[in-house]
Amino acid sequence: MLILVTHSPLLNCHMSHTARYVWSMYRFDLVADLYMLCFDLFSDYHKKQNTLAALHKKTLDKNPDEFYFKMVSSQLKDGVHVANKAKGTEEENTEEQRKVMRTQDIRYVEMKRVAEGKKIERLKSELHLLDADGKQKNGHTFYLDSKQEVADFDLASHLDTAPELVDRVYNRPTLHTLESQTIQGAVEPLVIKKLARQRKHQYKILSQRIDREKKMFVIGQKIQTRKDLHDKNKKVKVSKETVNASAVYKFEAKRKR
Repeated sequence: MLILVTHSPLLNCHMSHTARYVWSMYRFDLVADLYMLCFDLFSDYHKKQNTLAALHKKTLDKNPDEFYFKMVSSQLKDGVHVANKAKGTEEENTEEQRKVMRTQDIRYVEMKRVAEGKKIERLKSELHLLDADGKQKNGHTFYLDSKQEVADFDLASHLDTAPELVDRVYNRPTLHTLESQTIQGAVEPLVIKKLARQRKHQYKILSQRIDREKKMFVIGQKIQTRKDLHDKNKKVKVSKETVNASAVYKFEAKRKR
């Protein structure tokens, strides 16, 4: 609340000439500041009222049957206009990615990605998933002397194993081992089915962890890209940001002195 002290003879009688001059100038500044404050408030109020009146008049004069191109790509939801996404446009970020990028740092995301990678490798070793994506498939080359030997070549007899075990790269016993030793492990159908279900469940967990590791990698790339954009060098956007990849920018090479 602004209190303005007016001229008082009782106040002036106790002041020197210089003090009365300073007080009068201070009082003038207060009056000027109060005037400018009131002027700004009144101007802002009338400006807003004029804007509302113009919008109200525009609404009354609007033809309800008039067509606007924005009508094609927008609709009314709960009284609010919402723009529809054009067909073929990809969503840049999922809600999960936006939440992680808002709340977590790139070091945390990288730590979680590395942890998921270690768990994936451990699961792969437990499941003997030697031909998984990201690893080169094993190859075995046999050298023969003639084309006839190549035509008559039998892989099972050459490896001395059963034809059903040829595709295995692990636990591939020879025929002599199969004949001389008893089968170890589960042989009952119920136990075999139970083990198959457990193995299927492990593969499902492995697939989920691989998917999670890929998501963490993409989120880390997007956070790093946003940090790189703070660089003052000139940059050109090469590709847009998508759900599965961060945006790609080409930065101008700057010579270091």
